[in-house]
Order: sequence, then structure tokens, then C-alpha cells
Amino acid sequence: MDTLERLFGVRKPVIAMLHFPGLPGRPRFDPVGGTGRLVDSLGHDLEILQEVGVDGVLFCNEADLPYQLRVGPEIPAAMAAAIGQLKREIRVSFGVNILWDAIASLALARATGARFIREVLTGVYESDLGMIEPSIGEIAGYRAAIGAGDVALFDNIAPEFSSAIGSRSIADRARGAAFLGMDAILISGPAAGVAFEMSDLRTAKEAVPDTAVIANTGVRADRMAEIFGVADGAIVGTSLKRDGITWNPVDRDRAARLMDAARAARSVAAT
Repeated sequence: MDTLERLFGVRKPVIAMLHFPGLPGRPRFDPVGGTGRLVDSLGHDLEILQEVGVDGVLFCNEADLPYQLRVGPEIPAAMAAAIGQLKREIRVSFGVNILWDAIASLALARATGARFIREVLTGVYESDLGMIEPSIGEIAGYRAAIGAGDVALFDNIAPEFSSAIGSRSIADRARGAAFLGMDAILISGPAAGVAFEMSDLRTAKEAVPDTAVIANTGVRADRMAEIFGVADGAIVGTSLKRDGITWNPVDRDRAARLMDAARAARSVAAT
């Protein structure tokens, strides 16, 4: 919890997604709009999100379907170039997430000044993308080697489109991640924008009461009181978008409603 207050300056922060359109080399890249479209799209969403008072933002290559477990250099290069053009406009702490390549995310964070990464960092999972087998020892070594020790690690222990290999429970995986030095533990639903199980969130929080536990998918305004009754923070993307569709631009009214609900829920949780 101290890590979240240090990063975002508030208890129970709301971290809003900044979804990149398709990047160069990926199926959804728009060669006509080019890289200029990336900056225009992100800039539109960033302006609204900061106006309504989100506590942090998270840049992610969400549109690069189907996702890769190892990306080419063109992905972090394009993301770094776009974030660099927007850097002077960013007034909140920001993180980065390259799906699903933790080494690339750390390199991107080091290059751009991002304060945290969101990745699958521990465990082994069978998934629609293949076997997700992060090597936290290798990841931590790379983090140290590039001087990114101050980049916080947000570990998704219930990754989308996947299930854990073996019999270890959510509680076991949460305790393992905390022991291995993860700064925050994320609980997700089966896909972006799809709600997680509140029982999983409670189980993780009970297992690691001294480590931040964050709701990672399916966060909506009408659920903020319930979520902030357990979670130490929330990452939100789809419900902020026009018509609640992941690939649409951020909708100002939706974003404002969610932040109003988050502030009210924070007030109740503090009493």
C-alpha cells in the first residue's frame, strides 16, 4: 500500500488505461494514419483522463491482437517514440505494459521514465497464446542490469485468456508473488473489460494483507464501492470508453462518473 501512495499520492488510486492503436508490424496497424495516429489517439484520451482526475495512467499495446509472448524491437520503439512526444503533457504517474513481454516493458519503462510495469511476472499458465512462463529471476536481473530498480512490478497472477498450471490457489500464488518482491498483485477476469471474481480479490487480499492488491479488469462506476471495500487500487479501461467498447476513444462522461464513484468509495473506505 505504501508503494501505491508513493507512486500516486493517494490511497486506493484509479489507474486509467491509455490503449495504443495497432503498432507497426501488427495486424491492426493503420499504414495510412501511420505513427501520427498513435499520438493523436493517445493525446485525446490522456487529456480527458487527466481532466477528470485519474491518479495514474498505463500505456498498453492493447490493440496488438493476437498478443505475443516476445515482441520485436519495433514495438517498444514505437511506444517509446509516442510516449516521448506526449511526455510534457503527462501530469500523473504512468506505467507501461507490453503484452506479454516483461523484458520489453522494463526496457520501455527505463527509456520513458515510467514508474511501473504491469505484466505476468510469476507462475506458469496455459493460455490461448501458448504457455506463459515468465522467469522472474531473469526479469529481476535484467531490471537491475539496466538500472530500473525503481520501476515497480505489478504482477498479474490471474492473467486473461489463461489458467494456472498445477494446483496452486490464488492465495498460494499471491503469497509467492509477495515473497518474490512484487510491489502489487493484480486480479483479473477472463478478458479485458470482463469482471473478475470478488472472491478471488478477497482471497488474494487476505493472503497478503501487507501487499497492494489491485482490481485489474471489469472495473465500472457501479462497482467502485464494492471493489474499494477490498482492493487497494483499480486499473480501468473498457468502461471509460465510448459505449463501453475497448477499442473506442475515452468518453468524458463515463470517465467522470467513474472518478466520482471512486472518490465517494475512497471516502467511505477511509472512515
